[in-house]
Amino acid sequence: MQAVISAKNIIKTFDLGEVKVHALRGVDLEIYEGDFVAIMGHSGSGKSTFMNIIGCLDVPTSGEVYIDDNDVANYDRDNLATIRNKKIGFVFQSYNLLSRTTALENVELPLIYNPNISAGKREELSKKALEKVGLADRLLHLTNQLSGGQQQRVAIARALVNEPLVILADEPTGNLDTRTSYEIMDIFQELNDAGKTIVIVTHEGDIAKMCKRNIVFKDGKVIKDFMVENPINAKEELAKMPKQEDALA
Repeated sequence: MQAVISAKNIIKTFDLGEVKVHALRGVDLEIYEGDFVAIMGHSGSGKSTFMNIIGCLDVPTSGEVYIDDNDVANYDRDNLATIRNKKIGFVFQSYNLLSRTTALENVELPLIYNPNISAGKREELSKKALEKVGLADRLLHLTNQLSGGQQQRVAIARALVNEPLVILADEPTGNLDTRTSYEIMDIFQELNDAGKTIVIVTHEGDIAKMCKRNIVFKDGKVIKDFMVENPINAKEELAKMPKQEDALA
C-alpha cells in the first residue's frame, strides 16, 4: 500500500521562556492511500500538533515528514502554502467560512490561487463539490443563512474542490448534534468508499468507530494504532433514528 503521508521520528518542542513543552516525542506514523483514520487522545496528548505538522501548518523541531514523497519538514512558508493548497483539504470544527459570501463563493476560494483555472471552470468545479455533499439547492445561500450541518458540508465541499491527496478534519463533528454528526460522517464514509484518504481528529468514541483505523496519542507518543473491526455504518445508524423535520434546514 502506498503511503501518502509518512512521519519519521517527529519531535516537536515548544519553547515557552524557561519552560519547554515536549508536544511530540518521536512519532513514527504512516497514512496510506484510501485510509480513513481517527486520531484520538486527551487534551495535550499531541494529536492536534501532529495534525498541524502533517497539514503543513507547522514544522517539526526534528524528524522527517513526507507528503506524496515531498520531504516538507524543512520547507519554507511559501513552499508549505503550495503543498497545502495542492495536496491537502482542511475541514475545521468551527467551519472557517466567510459569513457574508455564498456557499459557492466559499468553495471557490482554494481555486482562486490557481492561475490555470478560469472563473467559469472554478464555478463548475465548486458546484460539483457542493452537489457531492448534498447542497446543490443551497449554492447561492449566504453561509450565515445555513445551519451548522450545512455549513460543515460547505467546508467539506471546499476541502474537496482541489481534488486533494488527503482530507484532514479537526473535530469536524464537535459543534454538531448527534444526527447531524452522523450525517457528516455518512458523507466522509461515502468519500472514503470512493477512494478519498481521510484523517480526522476526534474525542468522540462513536465517531472514531465509524473510521477504519484508530490511532491514539498520549504524552506526545502513539500508544495504539489498530484497524476497527466492523466500523459503524453512519447511513444505517441514521435510518434507525427518529425522523427529524428539516434536520439540516
